[in-house]
Amino acid sequence: MTNRPPLPYEFLPKVPAFELTSRDLTEGAVMPDAHVHALGNESPHLAWSGFPAETRGFAVTCYDPDAPTGSGWWHWLALDLPAGTTELARGAGASDDALPGGAFHARNDFPGHKYDGAAPPPGPAHRYVFAVHALDVPSLGLTPDTTAAAVGFNITFHTVARALLTVEYASS
Repeated sequence: MTNRPPLPYEFLPKVPAFELTSRDLTEGAVMPDAHVHALGNESPHLAWSGFPAETRGFAVTCYDPDAPTGSGWWHWLALDLPAGTTELARGAGASDDALPGGAFHARNDFPGHKYDGAAPPPGPAHRYVFAVHALDVPSLGLTPDTTAAAVGFNITFHTVARALLTVEYASS
């Protein structure tokens, strides 16, 4: 796709990066069907390391900047992950019960309180940016019904480092 929208993280305050890997996703590759909304709709395995010592908690998000909305599309918002968390198993986005500690899902743009995978309209491939945000607080103080924009606002002001992994998917 030419003339793609920029990634939102390009406009936010710069923070250090750390490593994000997955047994299910490969940077720059096509998202496997298991993680696509109309097919498997299962959140991928994610693991992270190298975040700053001052990290007090994490948030995990998945965002499609190419959605034809003017504001992108939020697929996953997992909040208040404990600081000792260094990975989420495949399928952890199914419900709050699959998340560690007191972590929970905020409402995505489907809307749902879970992971909802790629669902682009027919046409060029969309990017799906998985982000792990290392935070300076153990809790953002939000609720499951906080809007994705408000979640993003709060994440931005508490992020001390960020790890990104981007995949693509196109509907036929």
